[in-house]
Amino acid sequence: MTAPVQHREKGSPITGQSLLDGVSLPAAVVFEAPLAHNIAWMQRFADDHGAKLAPHGKTTMTPALFRRQLDAGAWGITLATAVQCAAAFEHGATRLLMANQLVGAPNMAIVAGLIERGADYYCLVDSLANVSALGRFFGQHGLTLQVLVELGVSGGRCGVRNEAELKTLVDAIAAAPALALCGIEGYEGLIGGEHAVADIRAYGRRLVDTVRMLRRSGAFGGRQPIVTAAGSQWFDLIAEAFGESGLREYCTPVLRSGCYVVHDHRSYRDAMAAVKARHPELEGELQPALAVFAHVQSLPEPGLAVIAMGKRDISVDPDLPIPLQLHRSGETARALRDCKVRKVMDQHTMLAIPAGMDLRIGDIVSFGASHPCLTFDKWRQVLLVDDPLQVLEIMPTFF
Repeated sequence: MTAPVQHREKGSPITGQSLLDGVSLPAAVVFEAPLAHNIAWMQRFADDHGAKLAPHGKTTMTPALFRRQLDAGAWGITLATAVQCAAAFEHGATRLLMANQLVGAPNMAIVAGLIERGADYYCLVDSLANVSALGRFFGQHGLTLQVLVELGVSGGRCGVRNEAELKTLVDAIAAAPALALCGIEGYEGLIGGEHAVADIRAYGRRLVDTVRMLRRSGAFGGRQPIVTAAGSQWFDLIAEAFGESGLREYCTPVLRSGCYVVHDHRSYRDAMAAVKARHPELEGELQPALAVFAHVQSLPEPGLAVIAMGKRDISVDPDLPIPLQLHRSGETARALRDCKVRKVMDQHTMLAIPAGMDLRIGDIVSFGASHPCLTFDKWRQVLLVDDPLQVLEIMPTFF
């Protein structure tokens, strides 16, 4: 009798630990050396600016990476949903900053369970309706929910838009015994345009001014308030605002960058260059650590290679995948400087190649991505590899 076929996740080692010879491709790969560099670099940046770091875990939803970030000194992990918070907590993250509104009784029930089990949990509020619902639910369960008021920007995402809304919301929180106002939160990533740098600096000052004003008014009830913002593009500008003299004496500034952990090959690469231009004194920089490896499966016509990788494997937003290297077992990898992705379908990538290029069926090509969040969520596991492309660890994801 033929033995049943064992189900395996895509990108699994099958016949050995060599990425090129023993793994079922395509596979999502994280390189050990740049990963370690990035974690240390961003933690040092936060420390040097007197801020705490709560990396945005939604980028990877990979607890093995959360553990490395926490071990390096991260204050906590930022998440976007109650389910993500539960996944992080189950894998050892106990301080959870949910940079989002907590809406819906089933989601509130998840969070209530986390708090009962000892989670140091925070979420955002920006409306009277949400404050009312949260106060009622957590009051009925005899729990205290820690909340931060979100300060929004016109045309942006969530958050109160003006001082009148802020005052009304703070008063409502104060009137809800089950809620504890613990700080102010913001997200600057949607501020753009010709004057983005000046506008983000002004937004950072608004966050700091608001937390100072509320502290003077007694709104935090003697608690040391949190002030938090910073995605992966403008973290230096937010750190500037949080570095204001005296802030750390009465406040906990928290940066929340997430994509830094593996960086990328285009959008955040360009953002890093802008950070370095604004702060030439910074030593080193973030390095790309994520790639997807896939086989050449067809060479149907001159100038075209079809790669066995598609939208189910790698991000196509905001940019198409970036060809990196050609790999053959036993040979030195070669850069693919003259190749360009033309189109990506569900399971196929159309790669334009120069005439006469030595490319063969079964060759392996590595690709970089722009915006790593949208690559991680296509995988139930990613592989940690060393420079010789030996698999060191299989790291499950929990999206």
